[in-house]
Amino acid sequence: VLVARWMRVGFVHGVMNTDNMSILGLTIDYGPYGWVDDFDPDWTPNTTDAGGRRYRFGNQPYIAHWNLWQLANAIHPVVREEAPLERALAAYADIHDAEYRRMMQAKLGLAQWQKGERGDDGVLARLHKLLAAGEVDMTIFFRRLADVDPAAPSLAPLDDAFYDPARRAAVEIELLGWLREHGARVLADGLPAAQRRAAMLRANPLYVPRNYLAQQAIDAAEQGDLSELETLLEVLRRPYDEQPGRARFAARRPDWARNRPGCSMLSCSS
Repeated sequence: VLVARWMRVGFVHGVMNTDNMSILGLTIDYGPYGWVDDFDPDWTPNTTDAGGRRYRFGNQPYIAHWNLWQLANAIHPVVREEAPLERALAAYADIHDAEYRRMMQAKLGLAQWQKGERGDDGVLARLHKLLAAGEVDMTIFFRRLADVDPAAPSLAPLDDAFYDPARRAAVEIELLGWLREHGARVLADGLPAAQRRAAMLRANPLYVPRNYLAQQAIDAAEQGDLSELETLLEVLRRPYDEQPGRARFAARRPDWARNRPGCSMLSCSS
């Protein structure tokens, strides 16, 4: 459930190896954590993971499962039975997948989830490919998706989610086609528009602690000014609520932060 919820909001642990994940379902060592800006399943915030990208965003559900397999191997000499360990490992996959689909259903404003590649699993996979190819901001896209009219889909509500005009142009036609397909599905579901939009806004945060925002707060604090940190903390206490005058905390990552240390990647010991 924890890892599925990370995937919902774009959080990346960055170094979730076996010694950083406890039997209590907790994780530790948040040195190189990060938040996805432009949607990229292969992104890792950890410089020491840049080669193999073992702990990349899209691999988190699988690496957590792998960690549990190692725990099962370690305690097998005590348990002396494989069946109960295999059942527990299967339960991880089942629970994660059910929670992930439940949250994706809410993010997309659907009344129910249709499993399978020809159902919503395939629809979501196509969307993810388009978001990655078009360098689209994950948080802004899903938040603004609630503003797209399902009866007359347009990219206009999503304008602020694109980082690169050329990459936007490369996916515009396909993405608009996806929006039309999604709109038709939403209308067929028959959920009242206000109810659907409210549910989507509850599932898609407006504010997340993007790395560049955290770095700005750190820079100010190092100069003796804690006001940026205090304001950021106040904003993040209500991540789903519109907060007048604080639009800058909901903006996409600025170009200057793309590769700046602290705003893009960190070492494991940062």
